[in-house]
Amino acid sequence: MQQVAPPAPVLAPGAPDTGRPRRGRRRRTAAVALAVLAAVVLTAVRAGLLRHPGFEAWQTVCVAIVVQALPFLVLGTLVSGAISAFVPPRALTRVLPKRPALAVPVAGCAGVVLPGCECASVPVAGSLMRRGVPAPAALAFLLAAPAVNPIVLTATAIAFPGSPEMVAARLAASLATSMAMGWLWLRLGKEEWLRLPRRAGAVHHGGRWAEFRDGAGHDFLHAGGFLVVGAMAAATFNVTVPPGVLDAFAGSPWLSVLFLAALAVVLSICSEADAFVAASLTGFSPTARLVFMVVGPMVDLKLIALQAGTFGRGFAARFCTATLVVAVVCGSLTGWWLL
Repeated sequence: MQQVAPPAPVLAPGAPDTGRPRRGRRRRTAAVALAVLAAVVLTAVRAGLLRHPGFEAWQTVCVAIVVQALPFLVLGTLVSGAISAFVPPRALTRVLPKRPALAVPVAGCAGVVLPGCECASVPVAGSLMRRGVPAPAALAFLLAAPAVNPIVLTATAIAFPGSPEMVAARLAASLATSMAMGWLWLRLGKEEWLRLPRRAGAVHHGGRWAEFRDGAGHDFLHAGGFLVVGAMAAATFNVTVPPGVLDAFAGSPWLSVLFLAALAVVLSICSEADAFVAASLTGFSPTARLVFMVVGPMVDLKLIALQAGTFGRGFAARFCTATLVVAVVCGSLTGWWLL
């Protein structure tokens, strides 16, 4: 008698998915990626490219960006896991005003309490959305947290000694940009543009601490991969663009603003260190250097990669483009007013 294969088991509604096929696909994808990486490294070794001065400079810049951002990425993932595991959803919604338009500035000012860079703000913003915080408020927090926290403002004051107006200008321009983007998303944003971050359903038999451990580990591995991709892109720009290009743009007021805005995007410097880089660009106007410090923590290559991996590529394309325009406008107007 011919045997009939038993039907595939059907999960009951609400039953947790074991995720075995998905884990198998991820393992195969990781194996293919490692094989491609090994082939590239082997080819470079045979061609002697690993000993080339340009590759050594690229490697140094790439590693420096990752090492600089890694502690704050760890901080952000720990905060993200703690929010998901220990903070009830109602506790977050009660802190913010019920009206989304009023919740945006409150969330923007709340960014002062997180001493981290943009790498930390992305997973935290994802956890806030998972816990029921409206997207406009979470996005305002995402932009404000790496730009207005005490560490960044202190670093700015140290980098620009005797210029408190630069610190005030950075604070004002960054808050204005974050709130404007929150209100802009509230007005024009669509739900289908934003892919809310979700984790695979799993039963945490170890309680909240197990949920915290699994959530923090998931966010770290997920965001860390995109951080490396952004760091590699930034290192490539650093190595390939000649230093004389900077001097060509410094003479024009408007071109210098646009050039430093673009430079902030591709350099991907951590927000705790970008003030010292801006202070070293003495050939540019104070307004152009302010725009550099406003754009950098909100739109750079590694942040674009992190947002694309967390919220979707469509969201990252729209949100980062709009944020860049708003940050340049707010930074320029603030610089004209205060500097």
